[in-house]
Amino acid sequence: MITFVRMNTHVKYSIVVPVYNRPQEIDELLQSLTRQTYSNFELLIIEDRSTDTCVEVYEKYTSRLKIRYFFKPNSGPGPSRNFGFENATGEYFVVFDSDCILPPEYFQEIERFMKEEGHVDAWGGPDRGHAHFTNLQKAMAFTMSSPLTTGGIRGNEKKASSFQPRSFNMGISRKVFKKTGGFKFDRYAEDIELSIRIKNEGFKIGYIHNAFVYHKRRTNLKQFFWQVYNFGRGRVMVGRVHSGAIKVTHWFPSFYLMGLCLGFVLLFVKLWVGIAILLFYLLYLLLVSLSAQKQMHSIGVTLLAGPAAFIQLTGYGVGFLSEMFKNQQRQRK
Repeated sequence: MITFVRMNTHVKYSIVVPVYNRPQEIDELLQSLTRQTYSNFELLIIEDRSTDTCVEVYEKYTSRLKIRYFFKPNSGPGPSRNFGFENATGEYFVVFDSDCILPPEYFQEIERFMKEEGHVDAWGGPDRGHAHFTNLQKAMAFTMSSPLTTGGIRGNEKKASSFQPRSFNMGISRKVFKKTGGFKFDRYAEDIELSIRIKNEGFKIGYIHNAFVYHKRRTNLKQFFWQVYNFGRGRVMVGRVHSGAIKVTHWFPSFYLMGLCLGFVLLFVKLWVGIAILLFYLLYLLLVSLSAQKQMHSIGVTLLAGPAAFIQLTGYGVGFLSEMFKNQQRQRK
């Protein structure tokens, strides 16, 4: 393990970011950190045995940020974040994905929330598409947060009681880490699993609407498919260790996928019924696109919102059902 350290005074927030072969992304995140209106934080970059490291990016910001760099054996994002927590000095640990960009007021909003709404032991906030993102990235960001797809419980303050902070925008107290031990999964829904244990331990979780991040996600639909595929798998993996973690809403993408397959099959059995089902699917995607137009005011994003929603739901559904099938196979052995 290689460690580069810049000595720091006491800080309130320790930002922990695992990174794997994404120096360009981490550069943009660090740029946004230099613009924060609240600066009592340190940054720990945890390089998870990348071959394309961000050492040069780290060196670029040593005079502008309280920053530490660690290069460690590959273990996945969950254990890498725990490694960062163990080396952090702050009162609170904050995690972001390497493909996030923060608005200048992010930490100021955390401070304001703590002062006005009261102390919380853990928190999370929504994600958005940045003005400089590609239209496809904006479309994916829209569909991932839209209540018309699977995003209703990810960023809706009206459901804060059941809100589960996600690792693209998540904060926990040192006390929470000591009590829970941090992340137990190495990857795939590791944040959901931790959020469930935080709630089960009786800690207070806050949803901070104004503490949002700009989340780039993937650059093409193929990458997006495999990302949401793993989200689907991860939900089932969480269900193995936490009874009740899989709810009816988590089956929606699978029902969507099965209904779509049924529509194509019926084209060869009952043509008009198959056509009616597929037309319903087209109308649904049109509704998603119209919702994107109303919110985003961009023709480019509107045209891509339908395909992004289609990939999101089918990818998640395939991952969810494939992991469910693996569960059945395990039970039979």
